[in-house]
Amino acid sequence: MKKLLILPFVLVLITVADTHAQIFNTSLTLTVRDDLGNTVEGATVQLFGTEADYLAEVNVVVEDVTDKKGVVKFKKLEPKPYYVIARKDDLDNSGGGEQIGKLEEGKFNKATVIIQ
Repeated sequence: MKKLLILPFVLVLITVADTHAQIFNTSLTLTVRDDLGNTVEGATVQLFGTEADYLAEVNVVVEDVTDKKGVVKFKKLEPKPYYVIARKDDLDNSGGGEQIGKLEEGKFNKATVIIQ
């Protein structure tokens, strides 16, 4: 009898867990900082899907500008690694921090990029 009561409960848990992943889009919150650790407002941030696109600076997946807190938010991304270029004036992130690891599907992912 206990087995019959547990089975529906387990099925409901599995259904809820699967639905949770479908409710939330994969997103990325990126903070841009300078080499002193200060946030950078007004930096242009571009995400690329491949290293080749990143190196040639073509086929930008998404692009936005950081807010007054140095933050930019990208929504509805594919759960995969991205290459990033962050620039403001003569500062950029070349030489380090160009790749963001694979994003977790259905999660609010976070990363920080240093420009110098």
